[in-house]
Amino acid sequence: MVTLNQLWPPIILAAVFVFVVSSLIHMVFKWHNSDYQALPQEDAIRAAFKAANAAPGMYVVPHCKDMKDMGNPDMMAKFKDGPVGMIFLREACDPNIGKSLGQWFVLSLFVAFSTAYVACHSLQVGAHYLTVFRITGTITFLAYGTGSLINGVWMGQPWKAVMKDLLDAFLYALVTGGAFGWRWPHV
Repeated sequence: MVTLNQLWPPIILAAVFVFVVSSLIHMVFKWHNSDYQALPQEDAIRAAFKAANAAPGMYVVPHCKDMKDMGNPDMMAKFKDGPVGMIFLREACDPNIGKSLGQWFVLSLFVAFSTAYVACHSLQVGAHYLTVFRITGTITFLAYGTGSLINGVWMGQPWKAVMKDLLDAFLYALVTGGAFGWRWPHV
């Protein structure tokens, strides 16, 4: 039986590899840059949010307090006329990429640890590299990719951006599967 203690080397390696691949994606290849667009009249929109004293949070436009309101002719007109969207507001602050990178690494460790948890209950000591790679890669792909699919369905994230996120998840799955396959315990 494989224990979680035996899997710390691939857990750490997987998190580091994902962090490196993610850094390459966002800082070298920059294929997500086109996913984000500036709002027309951004300064006026920012001023409107500030004047409304909108607190950090998640907002929908138009807003329905209850799904029953969706049948209301006035509400239906708002949806038909647009705009329709979701807006996420964060606290005003100095940009701090360090905090986000730290949180990303912790998330990567969590995904690698969760992958190890499932793998140590699914695979035996000495399992073949490709078997370990397939199992751990699949778990990792699901962990990193599912959220984007949900955002495409429910939040209106453009499908082109969802596909790029799935490509990211695929690359993270490859390096994680490789790390676990390479460092899987043998007899």
